[in-house]
Amino acid sequence: MGAACALALAERGAEVVVVDRVGVAGETSSRCEGNLLVSDKAPGPEADLAIASNAMWRDLAERLDADRPAGQPATEFEAKGGIVVAFAGGEAALERFADAQRATGIRAEAMDAAALAIAEPFLSPEVARAIRYPDDAQVQPSNATQALLATALRHGARLVIAEVTGGLGRPGRLAGVRTTAGPIAADVVVDCAGPWSGEVAARLGARLDIRPRRGVILVTTPMPQRVFHKVYDSDYVGAVGSGDAALQTSTVVESTPGGTVLIGSSRERVGFDERTGVAPAAAMAAKAVRLFPFLEHTTLLRSYFGFRPYAPDHLPVIGPDPEVAGLVHATGHEGAGIGLAPATAELVAHAVLGTPTALDPRPFLPSRRGLRETA
Repeated sequence: MGAACALALAERGAEVVVVDRVGVAGETSSRCEGNLLVSDKAPGPEADLAIASNAMWRDLAERLDADRPAGQPATEFEAKGGIVVAFAGGEAALERFADAQRATGIRAEAMDAAALAIAEPFLSPEVARAIRYPDDAQVQPSNATQALLATALRHGARLVIAEVTGGLGRPGRLAGVRTTAGPIAADVVVDCAGPWSGEVAARLGARLDIRPRRGVILVTTPMPQRVFHKVYDSDYVGAVGSGDAALQTSTVVESTPGGTVLIGSSRERVGFDERTGVAPAAAMAAKAVRLFPFLEHTTLLRSYFGFRPYAPDHLPVIGPDPEVAGLVHATGHEGAGIGLAPATAELVAHAVLGTPTALDPRPFLPSRRGLRETA
């Protein structure tokens, strides 16, 4: 998110300094699957943002890959499409959800059994219904983040590895930040600190209710490709929209260009507790085997986890802080931050520089009632 905002601002002529505590993609941006999804978005403001951002990613990834210098990895953008499936008993709910999405402009194509068998021949025969989303895509998230920031640096942005410790200026008006590397003066500060955005906001004199939500991902050893789309069970949509703090798991399976298979996903609000235990992995593995039975005999290479920025009303927080002038937020995207980054960056450029946008910023403003009531 920070890299995308840096690029959008630098390309529009702003002088940009990126302050990162640990380095490029050192936290949440490298601990996810790199989803660029529209399939999991219910009709509403986030779906509109996802549709716009999904379209932006196609041109953006092509440009980032074409312009990368020698030695910089490719974004690994894949317009592979997604397939959402339901087992017996879930067919009607899946169809209703897809019907509602089609009304917003999301392409959702019903698949019969023959088409599904051709598209995903290793999928469980227990699957009762499937919807194909041709616009779902994927990037390698760490590579994409590095490419965004590298391009921003070539446009004049500067990177400082340091931690923000406080604000400059007077109460209610920021004039920059204090960091462990010294003060940095600025006309505007953009808080893109992901799950730490609430803490950073507090250090800058603002109130922002962003909470960490932990997620685990499993990675198999490389193998010949047997998963050809991003495939997930329809219960994933419910998990994304849930506010439950307890452990929730749902099935998401996809291949990578390197031959590994990524298996997600889990969600639980446990603060910044890094002791994941085996419960998330065991539940995810069992559900993945039900979806793709061949995975039962596959070896796991590793697992990893990350913290995602959770907003209590399930909408990203983008725009000027209502109480601290000179502070703009870009956070709260939870697991959709990679996919929503380009459109969010356009809204940030609109807030900071007044540049035009066709996107409606109002649903995401930090001053919205649904967010402020929880703070």
